[in-house]
Amino acid sequence: MSTIDSSNSLNTILDKLGIQKPAQETGASDKLGQADFLKLMTTQLQNQDPFAPMENAEFIAQMAQFSTVTGITEISESLKGMSDQLSEFRIATAANMLGHSVLVPGSTAYPDSDGSISGAIDIPAASANTNIVYRSEAGEILHSQELGAQSAGLVGFSWQDIPQEVLSQNASIKVEAYADTGKGLKSVGASVYGEVLAASTGAAAADVVYDVRGYGDVKASDVVRFKN
Repeated sequence: MSTIDSSNSLNTILDKLGIQKPAQETGASDKLGQADFLKLMTTQLQNQDPFAPMENAEFIAQMAQFSTVTGITEISESLKGMSDQLSEFRIATAANMLGHSVLVPGSTAYPDSDGSISGAIDIPAASANTNIVYRSEAGEILHSQELGAQSAGLVGFSWQDIPQEVLSQNASIKVEAYADTGKGLKSVGASVYGEVLAASTGAAAADVVYDVRGYGDVKASDVVRFKN
């Protein structure tokens, strides 16, 4: 009875498929490569029952299954590479925010480098009268503004001409917003622009966190607006 040289058989199959077998083994591996898979297939063919040989469809199915697994592995490696690149991009983007201001929910404001305070109020319904009041840390009224009638939604505000004596205190200023939506002036939510003092990435690569003056850590996903 003739015998089959498994080494020559494997090399022949590899040659026909255009795959080169490594000239030297580099050591044990826990991964199944194409050469290993073909070697297993060759051994399986050599030891099959001659009266019940493997069907062509079954052989092709095994080859297709291996190709699918190989393709998934390659896709996984590609996605990991993209994830690493996105992580680096997020870090660079976070660093570029240093010195800029972001809009955060809250009423505590600090004058920016131009000596002004700005922000926005969220009016739930059309307002017949809208007012902004600025107070010192002690509660003293420093300034007030009348914005008049406003539509529902975000309405911007700013205090540009802050007196030097207020700026020299280097203290926070409390912002209060009021709107008359039909039941008199009522307090409404305010957001102010705060300076980004530092930026970092969180536990997950996708998390970028800003250290905002007066508010501490704020997730980038919670920031809807920023300004220079």
